Amino acid sequence: MSEKTFEKGVSDPTQKLDGSGLRICIVHTRWNYALVDNMYKSVYETLINKYGVLAENIFTDTVSGSYELPMAAKQLIDASKSQASATASDLLGSPSPANKEGKSSKKTGPFDAVICLGIVIKGGTAHFEYICDAVTHGIMRVQLDTGVPVIFGVLTCYNDEQAIARSSTEEGFHHSEEWAAAAVESALRTNRKL
Repeated sequence: MSEKTFEKGVSDPTQKLDGSGLRICIVHTRWNYALVDNMYKSVYETLINKYGVLAENIFTDTVSGSYELPMAAKQLIDASKSQASATASDLLGSPSPANKEGKSSKKTGPFDAVICLGIVIKGGTAHFEYICDAVTHGIMRVQLDTGVPVIFGVLTCYNDEQAIARSSTEEGFHHSEEWAAAAVESALRTNRKL
């Protein structure tokens, strides 16, 4: 058996994903910010450049740490649903920019998907296990309770070196790009456009 018998990661979707009509929320942690910010930038750029999500339809928020991600995702989903209306000029964001025809291209409906980003690095206590377990189950619960896809973009790493390698594409991993694809694909499936 050879050293490398498969290509690590998610294979490309079977259909072309068009996210131009989607509204995506990205919520990320400020804990381990330098690494998380790299992941955020990659997710954001992939959504726009590869999947056509409009910049004005991407909403970003931050929380202190990964433990807070599920609650923030739930609150943001609920707020986007309750504030959504045909007359809303601003929904959790800044004023809508106009397109070439003078009309706003900003979507004012509820979020189609949420991407939660963070990094938890193991220390010398059981804290790591408790946080990873709570965040994993919390994010799953939010998506099941709300019906909105919530992507688990939380790296659970045993040391700093692993966190650095897994949060970048230098080692050949493209987690952030995969999370962006998962958000678009899941949102399209939820909206029955896939």
